Amino acid sequence: MANAGRAAMALSGRRSISRDGMGYFPAIGLPRLWHSTLTASQRGSGSDCTHRRRTFTSAAASLFASRYENCHHLPFPTSPKTEKGNRQPGEARQATYMTGFGNEFSSEDPRCPGSLPEGQNSPQVCPYGLYAEQLSGSAFTCPRPANKRSWLYRILPSVKHKPFTAVPCGNLTENWNEVEPDPNQLRWLPFIIPKSTEKKVDFVAGLHTICGAGDTKTRNGIGIHVYTCNTSMVDRCFNNSDGDFLIVPQQGEVLITTEFGKMMVEPNEICVIQQGMRFSVDVFGETRGYILEVYGAHFELPDLGPIGANGLANPRDFQCPVAWYEDRKVPSGYTVINKYQGKLFACQQDFSPFNVVAWHGNYTPYKYNLKNFMVINCVAFDHADPSIFTVLTAKSTKPGVAIADFVIFPPRWGVADNTFRPPYYHRKNATPTLGNCMSEFMGLIKGHYEAKEEGFLPGGGSLHSMMTPHGPDADCFEKNSTAELKPERVAEGTMAFMFESSFSMAVTKWGLQTCQRLDKTYYQCWEPLRSHFNPNWKPRKQ
Repeated sequence: MANAGRAAMALSGRRSISRDGMGYFPAIGLPRLWHSTLTASQRGSGSDCTHRRRTFTSAAASLFASRYENCHHLPFPTSPKTEKGNRQPGEARQATYMTGFGNEFSSEDPRCPGSLPEGQNSPQVCPYGLYAEQLSGSAFTCPRPANKRSWLYRILPSVKHKPFTAVPCGNLTENWNEVEPDPNQLRWLPFIIPKSTEKKVDFVAGLHTICGAGDTKTRNGIGIHVYTCNTSMVDRCFNNSDGDFLIVPQQGEVLITTEFGKMMVEPNEICVIQQGMRFSVDVFGETRGYILEVYGAHFELPDLGPIGANGLANPRDFQCPVAWYEDRKVPSGYTVINKYQGKLFACQQDFSPFNVVAWHGNYTPYKYNLKNFMVINCVAFDHADPSIFTVLTAKSTKPGVAIADFVIFPPRWGVADNTFRPPYYHRKNATPTLGNCMSEFMGLIKGHYEAKEEGFLPGGGSLHSMMTPHGPDADCFEKNSTAELKPERVAEGTMAFMFESSFSMAVTKWGLQTCQRLDKTYYQCWEPLRSHFNPNWKPRKQ
């Protein structure tokens, strides 16, 4: 049957076809119209955002049929098989998403309508002969607001694999005692991306741990990593049994295929792959980024307090993938790599793990575009603390103290009067207030950070540990102490970020020595600071 005829038959007669948040045919422009019919309460965080079936008139069917005639890239293939490694970036941009943070989602691949069981999670026989599998992100008895789980309906269950065996970890580690502690201010030049002509390196092989603290066995701690790679993962996927990955691409877009669907994540976007979710990463050239890993907690939106109901990262701007599956046999063996208790293990199976035809729940991967952050800033005088720039937080058991915060410094207006506008000089302790934690790792996605316009470069980083003093360099201080104070755009074309933690982080041997990117001249940016003390200073007469 011709594509147009098949589409018209599917949509004619007001037949109900949609079961997920973006509908069955997401690439033609209709889903945005469908989604706009949701009420604000349905779109909001924590609401039941399971989208109802929708019906379409014959006019809508004709519209779809006319578009489908020349849209062979739509998710209605003649075969579910795909050839790994042959994707192009443009293909990945066809991905569609459901919106909301922590919502109850449901989605099914349009090739298998009705694949979600009706009214129950685990029927005796699932539609299409699928297996029901629950992925839990919390204890069964967690309070309802913190209870996370999703039900996956897959061609084969994830338990079907050969035994795991240990494999080399490379530069991925949880050994925080490799080298002696270093309390100095530390800065790294951009981390080197291997050339594909010299060595093929995929996402897992390109993981390098810079610093961290805590322990995966006791489920309390963090790890900060970078990834530098140049080739896609082929018949390999990764699974983190230790915690959540918050991934920050800096150079090169990444296509992340998960059990829940596909996400295209570009620089100036982030994504979170939560504990236990299997995923594979495709790249389209030399690629680099940062990762914040947290053990024992999941990321959530920070409380807004007196800010009110709206502001910072709004729930409606987070995006979750829609179901997509491949029924692909891999006779030569598909490798599942598992990070477990800080080590890597691998097992073999003869099929793709991305065989989830439908799913529902609130435990999902998600992405967020940093340009959507609603910035709040001082409009009178002095400095607000950087906690006002918090995108996501992973809370500890102590109120107000985070295991880790993800903070950004986006483009914004600076208008404070009689104020030194760049970040102030600072030493951090562990007092229990959000954002006032011990250690700061900073990275730069693009542009020039306002407090240090030289030396702190995209793709590099810096670490200011517990009680280590830090602040603007000498040039920044002199320039901004005498600048005319008028409204101005700050950080235009720039996106810096901070992984902030209540842990006192240790730097790995790779971070201090092996990578050979440590800038040993960093301290010199403060050397030109001079005394401006004048014992004869008198206040101005009013």
